Amino acid sequence: MNAVIEQRLLSKIKTLSPPQVAQVEDFVEFLAAKSQRQAALGQLLAIAPALEAAGAEPMSEEAVAAEIKAVREACKARVAQESPVDATRS
Repeated sequence: MNAVIEQRLLSKIKTLSPPQVAQVEDFVEFLAAKSQRQAALGQLLAIAPALEAAGAEPMSEEAVAAEIKAVREACKARVAQESPVDATRS
């Protein structure tokens, strides 16, 4: 990002209320996650011809969903292990 745009954005953000700043932050995180998903899809599609040429069998939608679920559960378990919630606090 160039410095002029950065300064313009910062000056606009400084005029916002704390809840509005939180909304801006949420939106920026959404955009970053969207960009990451698009990049991951691009990487996946880039290797698709090689997989097909290697004779890899296509996965069913159910198999894909199961793989996604397993990865999400593993990520949740890792996050829970890295930052356990203190159950004694209310």
